[in-house]
Amino acid sequence: MRQTATRHLWQYVAEIEVRYANPIPKADRLTITSSYTAYDILLAHWEREHIDYREQFLILYLNRANEVLGLHRHTSGGIAGVVVESRHILGIALKANASGIILSHNHPSGSTIPSDADREITRKIRDACKLLDLSLLDHIILTKENYYSFADEGQL
Repeated sequence: MRQTATRHLWQYVAEIEVRYANPIPKADRLTITSSYTAYDILLAHWEREHIDYREQFLILYLNRANEVLGLHRHTSGGIAGVVVESRHILGIALKANASGIILSHNHPSGSTIPSDADREITRKIRDACKLLDLSLLDHIILTKENYYSFADEGQL
């Protein structure tokens, strides 16, 4: 039988801390009422100097009343793409106790037409959301002047 100093075992297990705090009072939270509202909020938070330069992926997290709980800048990429990690996106949704999410990214080319990769990541995250009782409310491709909404186009 192996001898172990059990009184010191706590030193070898990391404690996982889960924390989410929303400093915005409920009365002041923005509510998503349409894809344009989401686009307007996203564009206001976008790094404008990079919108025509490199792809970025941002997520809005919402409660059941479609009030914005928060925004997360998921990742930045290059001119032709960005790496999207669904585990990370959904982990934050669970941590924030969100009920719905809105995905968004820009196309530096200025086109809002979804690529096959855009459609695939949307499908992948939509299917993962279903397993966790989350709603993928939209995926918005945006530019400075225009946007494409997967929800408006019946693509969800």
